[in-house]
Amino acid sequence: MAYRHHPLDPLAPEEIAKVADVVRSTAPNENLLFRVITLAEPPKRDMIAYLDLEHAGYNEPAHPGRVAKVHVYLTGQFHEILVDVTAGKVIVDEILEGRHSHVDSVYMKQVEAACIGDDRVQAQVRALKLPEGAKVIVEPWTYATDGMNDMSERITMCWFYMRLADHADANYYAYPIDIVAEVSEELKVTKIHRLPSSVGETVNNDPKEYDHSKVHSSSEYHPDLQTDRRQTTRPLQVIQPEGPSFEIQGNSISWEKWTMRVGFNYREGMTLHDVRYDGRSLFYRLSLSEMFVPYADPRSPYPRKGAFDLGNDGAGVNANNLKLGCDCLGHIKYFDAWHVTSSGEPLKMPNVVCCHEVDDGILWKHTNFRTGNAVVTRSRLLVLQTIITVSNYEYVFIFYFGQDASIHYEVRATGILSTAPIDLGDKVPYGTVVAPGVLAPYHQHLFCLRIDPALDGHQNSLAVEESVPMPFPHESNPFGVGYVSEFKVVTNEAGLDLNHQTNRVFKIINENKINPTTGTPVGFKLLPCYSQMLLAHPSSYHSKRSEFGAHAVWVTRYSDSEIFAAGAHTMQSLGEEGIASWIKRRQQSHKGQDNLEKTSVRNEDIVVWHTFGSTHNPRIEDWPVMPCEKMVVGLKPVNFFDRNPGLDVGISTQERNKSVLVGEKDPELVGKEAKAKL
Repeated sequence: MAYRHHPLDPLAPEEIAKVADVVRSTAPNENLLFRVITLAEPPKRDMIAYLDLEHAGYNEPAHPGRVAKVHVYLTGQFHEILVDVTAGKVIVDEILEGRHSHVDSVYMKQVEAACIGDDRVQAQVRALKLPEGAKVIVEPWTYATDGMNDMSERITMCWFYMRLADHADANYYAYPIDIVAEVSEELKVTKIHRLPSSVGETVNNDPKEYDHSKVHSSSEYHPDLQTDRRQTTRPLQVIQPEGPSFEIQGNSISWEKWTMRVGFNYREGMTLHDVRYDGRSLFYRLSLSEMFVPYADPRSPYPRKGAFDLGNDGAGVNANNLKLGCDCLGHIKYFDAWHVTSSGEPLKMPNVVCCHEVDDGILWKHTNFRTGNAVVTRSRLLVLQTIITVSNYEYVFIFYFGQDASIHYEVRATGILSTAPIDLGDKVPYGTVVAPGVLAPYHQHLFCLRIDPALDGHQNSLAVEESVPMPFPHESNPFGVGYVSEFKVVTNEAGLDLNHQTNRVFKIINENKINPTTGTPVGFKLLPCYSQMLLAHPSSYHSKRSEFGAHAVWVTRYSDSEIFAAGAHTMQSLGEEGIASWIKRRQQSHKGQDNLEKTSVRNEDIVVWHTFGSTHNPRIEDWPVMPCEKMVVGLKPVNFFDRNPGLDVGISTQERNKSVLVGEKDPELVGKEAKAKL
């Protein structure tokens, strides 16, 4: 019997090939350029019914069916096509006027070749009179809308650097040069400018030779070019003599009391579905919805540096092939993914997600001071990790699952700063000079985590709890030390802010399920990553295009079409297509008291979105390669259980953990050495 894919499984290679054939058959004599063939997840209402039957023990619940979403250029027009995979037929074919697909390394290499091969560009490079042996590097970026061009045609910005060393991995970001070019969708150079490189300078066409005194030797990171490596770090190995504690069948993971399904797509990368603890439903879907990296240099053309690394580039498309013993340690299970080539062939992406376990210190402990007896339990975490590279930056995305039913989502930013030229001795207030003639502009990294809750069911609410002092002087608070919590359920879709002054806590609750001990709704609270929101002015294109950056927490009614917080098509978007616009449109269309229930988010199928990130004002310690900057978001049960859910975790003992005192040999090694002598 042929394997039957779960409705949430990513498309298999044979399905991708079949879908490509279906699309080709609709236009047999046309030139097709495939960009995406990915799973169109079934409507949530269908999946809820399926999952209920699945968890009730039915072997063959009614299958929602497999549908593929295809992005393809057909005779120059950008199509979004839905294909019934089983039936092998097109369901929907829509031309996306004025839209553009995500970019990938193949297209960017074509842009790079077209740019560096242009006669005018070569003339500008010769006019620089670069140092002997210099190799010019062109780095294409997607165009962040600034109102200066027609966005119906795709434009790529090309920033120029040079590499002085012969080594292919030499750090060319250490040598930004003051040329910038625009390249059209037809791969033609349309404009060439000289970048501002002094405090009061603007973009210009004035030829200027490269300042050779900027050449230096302190900006390399590659081990072949950096010989001064410390020798003091001894091996630290993760050993699990009985193997890992998780079990994996296809894309389904079971670990401790957790179960979940791992998904993966070209845009979001890793997604998690049907997340449960001890059989109780917690979350229908968890994913990183979008990320935006706006740069703060106000001089034209630098405002065109504003990257949607998911919508424009794709976290899945840019996922790393993770290496054993490097990116993940211990007993590792890798998940592969499949993308599509421009000709419609399945493209394997190996090892894009790693699954393993880590020790996380003490889970809980108590020492009875009267008896001196201590009970200690160590925390074990299940780790699901993926890493992406987008031009200069790497981002590490990690889900951690704890034995206490907590979930943490961590982002780590590393890689190399994106740099710009600056004259020796100059400074600007919106960047840091990190090497001679090298400016690292200020910028932000804003992420939006999409949380689709299903706490004991799909009718949930978002509540805001604040801790405030009791009135004083007052008879109920005679000593002035009392404080209480104030609790309010959010009734309508909104963007909300954090407030550490009141310890504002956002709780996702199920008002239909009451904890019998506390008398309060069961819930999970958001442990936010406190972050500065978008600094660009609300009237700017940066702000219009990244609406999620205005507030730290959003709550919306669920919609199958609302997955991406900045809109479905971010490439050169003009904005007003994201989360704030969804809310505004619904409020306008349902004005009046009689329609309030149509915008209510109380006791409804809701989605909670959390915006967090980093305002990155570079420091010299971020150069030449940046140590990881960590950002962590948590989801933790609040009155969801009847006691500490980690109470039954095994007690830590030396017999089990086999730690070794410094200066003593590992007992197992001693035993092996003794046997060897016999």
